[in-house]
Amino acid sequence: MAVMTARRRSRSRIRTPALAAGATALGLLALSACGSDDGGGGGDEGRGGDGRLSVVASFYPMEFLVERIGGDHVSVETLTEPGAEPHDLEITPRQTASLHEAGLVVYLAGLQPAVDDAIEQSGAEHVAEATSFTTLHEEEGAEDEGHAEDEGAEEEHDHEHEGGLDPHVWLDPLKYGEIAEGVGAALADADPDNAADYERATAELTDELTALDQEFSEGLATAETDTFITAHAAFGYLAERYGLHQESIAGLDPESEPSAARMRELQEIAEADGVTTVFFETLVSDETARTLAGDLGIDTAVLDPLEGITEDSPGADYLAVMRANLEALRLALGAA
Repeated sequence: MAVMTARRRSRSRIRTPALAAGATALGLLALSACGSDDGGGGGDEGRGGDGRLSVVASFYPMEFLVERIGGDHVSVETLTEPGAEPHDLEITPRQTASLHEAGLVVYLAGLQPAVDDAIEQSGAEHVAEATSFTTLHEEEGAEDEGHAEDEGAEEEHDHEHEGGLDPHVWLDPLKYGEIAEGVGAALADADPDNAADYERATAELTDELTALDQEFSEGLATAETDTFITAHAAFGYLAERYGLHQESIAGLDPESEPSAARMRELQEIAEADGVTTVFFETLVSDETARTLAGDLGIDTAVLDPLEGITEDSPGADYLAVMRANLEALRLALGAA
């Protein structure tokens, strides 16, 4: 954990001199942010008027960690509003100013280009970047096989993120636990007076995530098939952790359009592997998933990538939605 904290401090020292030229302009923006819902005026630097540490989280999985670990010691602002598709987020000047003012910024690089750019522009001094606390995998690439059959398929299916890495790491409970440990250390570093509380809350949360991992392992142990089809390639880490095989309609970007060749390939896979269900999501269109399921005469169901929580989500928080995902997978894979 000390190594992670040292790495994060190093990132801060590198960023700040390079971005000092923008501090004056951002200071003007910061004035407009006073009196926001975080109680921004009148507190110490990095704290709201109520004395709590001000934390900015990029999207829901980071918000959940900060709220669970930070508790009453933190006030959290989330850049991605509930119901917004995080991949396509645009950042406002006020949000960029909030990054500069925050006592801590928690984000995951590679998922939201606008957030990555805004953090660089903001000159934020205290930053916890989630992928520095665990390891990312290369995109599986299964969804690209066979696309050469269609002219122009490469343009249709251009969905790779920076470096070809899959950023959906929070869907593996154990890797998410590693990130939780890093976030807990970052909170303790930013607010040492409450370090003992952060350490205790981190341990409690990682225990819950370990128990969740055990639930998945036991719940999927009797699956009759290991193949599932999803709307976009968000579940690679979950599939790898539990010995499953994900096939996706779109790639890592949920807005990318599959080629006709890919749709034919998915039909063949579904028939060969006895797939019973095509999964769609709550934050993106389900039209293509329903079309594929209709062509195959099989069911559709929700498998939530937990990029945001809304009233349509199958649970109120990360743990509840993950358990709903487990039940959906068990039913679809014949483990129920």
